[in-house]
Amino acid sequence: MRLKWDWLQPVVAVPYVPTIGPVHPDALDLGLFADIVRAAGTGTFLPYDKDQRWSEHKDETVLPDAIEHTSVRTLIPTLTRRGHGTLTVYIYGPGHGDAADLAAKLAADHATATARVITFRGPNDQPPAGTAVTRVQLRQFGQAQSDKEGSVQPLHGLPVPVQATFAAFAQRLTSDGFAFLHHQMQVGTVGPVLAVTDAGRVVGAIGPMETMTDSAGAIRLLPQYFGVLPEHRGHGHGRALWRAAMAWGSAHGAGYQLLQTETGGPSDRLCQSEGLRSLGFVSVTKL
Repeated sequence: MRLKWDWLQPVVAVPYVPTIGPVHPDALDLGLFADIVRAAGTGTFLPYDKDQRWSEHKDETVLPDAIEHTSVRTLIPTLTRRGHGTLTVYIYGPGHGDAADLAAKLAADHATATARVITFRGPNDQPPAGTAVTRVQLRQFGQAQSDKEGSVQPLHGLPVPVQATFAAFAQRLTSDGFAFLHHQMQVGTVGPVLAVTDAGRVVGAIGPMETMTDSAGAIRLLPQYFGVLPEHRGHGHGRALWRAAMAWGSAHGAGYQLLQTETGGPSDRLCQSEGLRSLGFVSVTKL
């Protein structure tokens, strides 16, 4: 399937590419979409794919023969075999009903347990109710950010007994991804994790801190796992961690960071209060 940019560009409400995720608006072009089609079925990572941090094999792949591409809309199906399998149809433009039908059909053809559609709305639109909605946010770095958050320290620089408390912290925030991060810290090489402590225990963390070059050659700060234990929230720890992370990114040459935050959630409110630019909304509907 050969995509046409003059058909696709007008209906891309959010700079978001299937299998890749959100991208900087300046990096969005036909080449990104062509790359994911060209890589389909190979199991290899594109050089700018952030997911290569966690695996040697690219799981989600485009189904090129099932793409529907017209001057009005584009439907791009992808298949993930992880778990019991997920069939996703990304919708650019109108046609939610047709996309749902396509997702259901392809899910049956590929025997996946889950079928879903992903839609996009611009930053000035109202996100739909009743679906899982995230906001894509952009933090652009200018001058070097000053790190004045003295309560935040690199985890590896803390006393060994304090470092050891990260395991219990990670287990309590499993749903925020910290158990997975802790496993990666133990078996692989990941960037540093920043932490706040209280009474000799880790009570909040953000990481891993890593950068990667995007498809246009710009350096970006990659998304992090970010959380504070419930009983320690409301004391400024989250904002301190966030600002320390931004200072780290700026000091290590990053030009920007992209994030997806649950609309209306604590991270979303924090990012909005810190002046991040909203690039629009991503809505996931399971069938």
